[in-house]
Amino acid sequence: MDWFTSLNPVLQALMATLFTWFVTALGAATVFVFKSINKKVLNGMLGFAAGVMIAASFWSLLAPAISMAEESGMVAWVPAVIGFLAGGAFLWLVDVLMPHLHIGPQEEPEGVKTSWQRSILLVLAITLHNIPEGLAVGVAFGAAAANFPAATLTGAIALALGIGLQNFPEGAAVSVPLRREGLSRMKSFVYGQASGLVEPIAGVLGAFAVITIKPLLPYALSFAAGAMIYVVVEELIPEAQQGNHHSNIGTIGAMIGFAIMMLLDVALG
Repeated sequence: MDWFTSLNPVLQALMATLFTWFVTALGAATVFVFKSINKKVLNGMLGFAAGVMIAASFWSLLAPAISMAEESGMVAWVPAVIGFLAGGAFLWLVDVLMPHLHIGPQEEPEGVKTSWQRSILLVLAITLHNIPEGLAVGVAFGAAAANFPAATLTGAIALALGIGLQNFPEGAAVSVPLRREGLSRMKSFVYGQASGLVEPIAGVLGAFAVITIKPLLPYALSFAAGAMIYVVVEELIPEAQQGNHHSNIGTIGAMIGFAIMMLLDVALG
């Protein structure tokens, strides 16, 4: 582990987000075994991903951001509120502009009008999820390097583990529908894992930005939290409830995901 702690925080963020991409690829590889996923199982998986992201947004991002603001002599709530709302606004803007098609039985794509194939639009929908996830991991490693007591390397590693866990169902949730759309297993896998490639890019950019401009840290952490919560409320929770008469499966998945992420962050962070 000493070799990892001695690395530049940008390299740490790169390695951590390569791990989260790898787990996305593992999830996408389920297409070689299954052509479809039971709707209840998919709802539970998406609920789990939502729970992980909600817990990470508070325990790994907002709480450290508030502590850092206090330690820096700022009004504690200002960076948290501004960054959180800015993160949501950014994802809203991307959601409006970028063509994409959600995982569920949606017929009309969202975003600007395009003639792109449904398969590409499905990949872009999951790519939207992965931008804030990669950014969150990168910012967490940058924050740990800044030596704030509220941000630790083990906390950043816990966040990467949590994001990796919820990337498995996301990888499956894009590759299996692509297979159902008529693509070959290999193409479905390639497209599915490609949706996670944005995470290393966002992670490196996030880590570099915050170690270069240290006062950005509380805002950057809160920005990542706002972007993740936008994804949860806009897409993951609604999709986890589709076709679920009592909505129990998705809700239970969210509770389990939240508990696991909270455990990781508190135990390791």
